[in-house]
Amino acid sequence: MGRNTRKRRTPLATKAIAASAALALGGGGLIWANFYASAHESGNQSWGDNRTKAATAQVSTISCPDVGQRLTNVPNQARGEVAGELSNLDRQITDAYQRLATTRDAQAQDASFVQNSILQPLKDRRKAILDRIRLEITRVGGTAPGDLDTLANCTAQNADQTTGGQQQNGGQQQGGQQNGGQQQGGQQQGGQQQGGQQNGGQQQNNGGQAGNGPAAADFVDITKVQANVQAKPRKSRNASTGTFTTRCGVNANKNHNTDNVIVAPGVTNGAHHLHDYVGNQKVNAFSSNNTFLQGGTSCQNKNDLSSYYWPVVRVQDGSQDFDQNADGGGKEGNVGKILVPAQAQIKYVGSPTGKVVAMPQFLRIITGDAKTTTNGLANANAHWSCTGFENKVQLTTQYPICPQGSKVVRTFAFQSCWDGQNVDSANHRTHVAFADANGNCQNGFKAIPQLTMRLVYNITPPTVQNGQVKNAYAVDGFPEQLHKPATDHDDFISVTTGGLANKIANCVNRGQNCA
Repeated sequence: MGRNTRKRRTPLATKAIAASAALALGGGGLIWANFYASAHESGNQSWGDNRTKAATAQVSTISCPDVGQRLTNVPNQARGEVAGELSNLDRQITDAYQRLATTRDAQAQDASFVQNSILQPLKDRRKAILDRIRLEITRVGGTAPGDLDTLANCTAQNADQTTGGQQQNGGQQQGGQQNGGQQQGGQQQGGQQQGGQQNGGQQQNNGGQAGNGPAAADFVDITKVQANVQAKPRKSRNASTGTFTTRCGVNANKNHNTDNVIVAPGVTNGAHHLHDYVGNQKVNAFSSNNTFLQGGTSCQNKNDLSSYYWPVVRVQDGSQDFDQNADGGGKEGNVGKILVPAQAQIKYVGSPTGKVVAMPQFLRIITGDAKTTTNGLANANAHWSCTGFENKVQLTTQYPICPQGSKVVRTFAFQSCWDGQNVDSANHRTHVAFADANGNCQNGFKAIPQLTMRLVYNITPPTVQNGQVKNAYAVDGFPEQLHKPATDHDDFISVTTGGLANKIANCVNRGQNCA
């Protein structure tokens, strides 16, 4: 790695955070920095009743073009350097968001403050990094996108412009593929009333325990949502109907970090949020393929050295966890008690239209998009539901409030088509794809066993009343993404020994149910 890929991220506007008393310890628990208060409201409020406060900010977050998704053709020789520069862009956005969140008084007094003091300096800094990205690509004979400079400009985004809290009719239909009977596209019904909430995400509220979400509009009583799960594609005579289940635990040993070795190799805190890890036990920013082979595993099948990791879920009930003052944790708005899943089911399933080929060693797949609040839902693949409702309702842009006796469920169905050549791609997406609505892989891609995951949580149902949510829960995320449910995502690196990859493919091709 080069000069930019192994630097530890500078703490986020530490003085500004201290000045506003964000996440400081008090006698009764957390002190909450009201980042979204109107000019006449007090800047700080003791966190006594664990509620999200309705507020009237004009600006909620910062929206920047996702440069990494535009870089589809980076030569291998430049990918390490480029990944480091992309991480620098993420750090800049995080720092700018923190400045946005801690300067509300200045913004109220000067209408041009956000543009002149936050957005313009951010644009200048981004342009310098984009220039370095162009240089790294061209230095090894590649061609950078011609419109790279246009990606420097960021904008301020209001609460009603974000995807969270909106009832999207359809979201992204991820090829119509199914996840063990679950719809992968998760349609949602518009116009749901939520305990006095304004619908459509219009409420100007992104409070949350750390001041940056979730908002009351991000929750819905699942019993009031119409059924939206679509039928599975019809299976052909040649369908691969088997399943292979690997049992890897629920991360009871608390294997966590805030790195992401796929998108930010060599960068400490490259994810800016905490992950649960099961499977391979030696995964961090500096891991290599050789490290994975020596990493050991939490899986019962010791030939499964694959890494399965996802953002943690926290409950915002006034409690704290070990990382309350750490990068990627409380310093970046990821606060509250970390919840360990009650169940974590990892299953490989087949294709409804034909046989599958074995996954290649070290294949990397990311499903979903951690930045949907600013990117939109094009790559969203979040699925939230409750036990007893999974075959009826799947939500993408809202967290479910489950009825008594029901548990919160997160499901993921990964891309199941592979280009047959690459174990990764420059933007970590184009080497894999979703099957179409009939279950077919397009453009010469090959069907591989589809990785599906089902995480079940014991969560006391939040309550929403008069535009406030009490005891909210949320996934960790980049701070500017406001902890919206659509930002949920999952990461996977396929690492197997003893011919396990072929055994998985053979099992699903033969129609067997293996474990």
